[in-house]
Amino acid sequence: MRMGEFARRTGVSPRLLRYYEEQGLLKPSRRSSGYREFAEEDIATVRGIRMLLGAGLGTATIAELMPCMVDDGQILAPACSGMLPDLHRERERLDEAVAGLLAAREKLDAVIAATVTAGGDDDDPEACRAVKKPAVR
Repeated sequence: MRMGEFARRTGVSPRLLRYYEEQGLLKPSRRSSGYREFAEEDIATVRGIRMLLGAGLGTATIAELMPCMVDDGQILAPACSGMLPDLHRERERLDEAVAGLLAAREKLDAVIAATVTAGGDDDDPEACRAVKKPAVR
């Protein structure tokens, strides 16, 4: 099938499909006219790419893992236990990112709490004069 129908069936824009191809995640054949020709199996490949992207993996990691994944129609699973160290490494990376976000949220909560305890006057238009100043360029 050609790009337009493939994009419609996968729900992924043609631009993003071309990006997946550039990253080596999709390998459509080419017609003599140069048009891409996608196979029915490519729909499952795009579903797998989207699933792994949603799991927080980058396209380079997905390109390494995809050939070793099995799609059961609902979720991708590693075809062998040799992939588990890579998957655990990615999970640790996500854990670190989550910890960083939680720390940032705690700091923001402290700022919010300090603002509330400072007794700001929401009804006074001059109370937030510093916030309303135009930025100096």
